[in-house]
Parts: sequence; structure tokens; C-alpha cells
Amino acid sequence: MSSSPKVFIIILNWNGYKDTIECLDSLKNLDYPNYEIVVVDNNSTDDSVIRIKQTLGGSDPPRGVRPPHKLIVNKSNLGFSGGNNVGIQYALENGADDILLLNNDTVVEPNFLKKLIVTAENKTLVGSDPPRVGILGPRINYFEQKDLVWFNGGKFGWPLKYNYHLDFRNKESEIKNLNPREVSFITGACMLVKRAVFEKIGLLDERFFLYFEDMDFCLRAKKAGFNIVVVPEAKIYHKVSATTSKIKNPIIWYYHIRNYLLLVRKNKGPFLNFITQCWTWWMYAKKELLFPKQREGARYIKQAMKDFRRNKFGKCEPPVTSD
Repeated sequence: MSSSPKVFIIILNWNGYKDTIECLDSLKNLDYPNYEIVVVDNNSTDDSVIRIKQTLGGSDPPRGVRPPHKLIVNKSNLGFSGGNNVGIQYALENGADDILLLNNDTVVEPNFLKKLIVTAENKTLVGSDPPRVGILGPRINYFEQKDLVWFNGGKFGWPLKYNYHLDFRNKESEIKNLNPREVSFITGACMLVKRAVFEKIGLLDERFFLYFEDMDFCLRAKKAGFNIVVVPEAKIYHKVSATTSKIKNPIIWYYHIRNYLLLVRKNKGPFLNFITQCWTWWMYAKKELLFPKQREGARYIKQAMKDFRRNKFGKCEPPVTSD
């Protein structure tokens, strides 16, 4: 590669230092020469800060010497969007050409970043005239079953089946097209973003807090004229839901419902907005009336709809009332 853009790798941690350290260990083997790691801790209550600081290099460097990697500790849990925005802002202020958002519960192949960069720098690869590759992502396989695909690009299926992971749960050997190609969205689990995208459309929307902020960001980038590209030959592995498994399941329902309603309202017209809200009421009624064991989840869905109507976004603050 004739030039090596400076890449800042943003890793968000919340009470998950074991996964984060394993991710950091895998990054040590990268064959890409020009990168810096920024770990953002989202106000963890375990030993994450101490453990990660030791992994990144321990003691502070001499005055005037900038460390090769950075740990930023937030004073509160800002969620996926807010936590990553702290790292993104730091990267932009310190000369990033590209920014890679990488889940802490991933392990990477040594050549994945170089493959993404080669595609990002290929001006004749895909898309518009002139082509503007803005957001890229690798193929992501399951960590536990390394030959099984979790994500190979995303497509929207408005309004009810709201997204597809292409090649989901297919065997790696079944993938026939390994060429980079344009898709609808790239998952925030691993998303390489050109600096120009942030300069054009801004940061992640912090109203989402958790879930759908990546899809919203891709939709905004697409509207601004950037291509969204998956690079199947770049590969990482994902411990799916390692972080969100720490969260009470009904809260997951809350974020999915409220944030999908927000996603549709921001990016689609009144008709799809109406259809989506009707579907949401059906989801609530089904759980409330037909499945008594799921009534706790129904309460969270009802609260999600209520907060959406009130424009109350950000972190879900339990307890969720049943009124």
C-alpha cells in the first residue's frame, strides 16, 4: 500500500474487561502499520479500568510524549452511541483519517484492517460517479463457530422485518461472492468510517443510546452521497450479545421498540411511520393478552411507545411503570 491512512480504533468497554483484553490481544497481530487504539470505558463498576490500563501499557508516559494508545474513562454510562462519540471526537481532534468502531467482544484476523483500507482507498470500486466509499465493514463470523456467518452486510426490509444480516448463519464455504459490494448498512460491531463522513453528517445520534444507531448513521451517510460497502474477505469473529446479555431482557425490548420507531420517523415517510406504530401496538397486545408469561416484556414495550411519543430518549431508567 503506497499510503497508510491513520486509523483510530475505538473500543467501548462496560464491565467487560476480559473480552476487551482478548480483543486488544488480537489487535497486536494486525499487519496494518498506522493505527492507534482508543478504549472508552463507560463507567464500569468492575476492575475494567485497572485491567485495561495495565494491558495498554500501565504507567503514564513522560511529559510531552503521547502514548501510542489511549484509555478514556467516562463519568457515566453514555450508551453505545454516546460512549463511542467520546472516542470519535478524540480521534477527529488528533488527526484521524479513518475511524474504526469495534465491539469489545470481537477477535480479529491480522489482515482484516488492511483489506478494509485497500477497499476504502479504491476510488473505482463501487457506487456513484464519482464513487465515495464512506463506511465499510468486514464479514463477521461467530466466535464460537468460526465457520458460521453472523453478518456479511445488511439490508433493510421496511417496515416489519426491519433488517437482514446477509448470509446469516450460513457456512463460510457457502459464500460465493467474496468481492466488496454495496449494502444498506454496516453493523456497529465493526464499522470503518472515513473522516469525511463525520465531517459531513456529524456523530452517532445519542438519542438511541443502544441499538439502531448504526443503521441510522448508515442511512444518513447514504443520503449524504456516501457508499456503504461490505468487504467479505476481511474477517473478524463476534461473541454475539456478550455485553447486552448483562442487561435484563425486557429492557432489550424497550430499546428495540423505542429506537426502531425513532429510526422510521427520522428516515421514512408518514405512511411507514403509521404502519410501524400499528405493528408495535400489535406486539404489545400479543404479549399482554396472549402470553401471560411475557407481560413484563409487554410493560417495557408500552413504556417504549410512551417515551417515543413524549420524545424521551437516551437511557431507559427502570422501574418501568405499568400504568
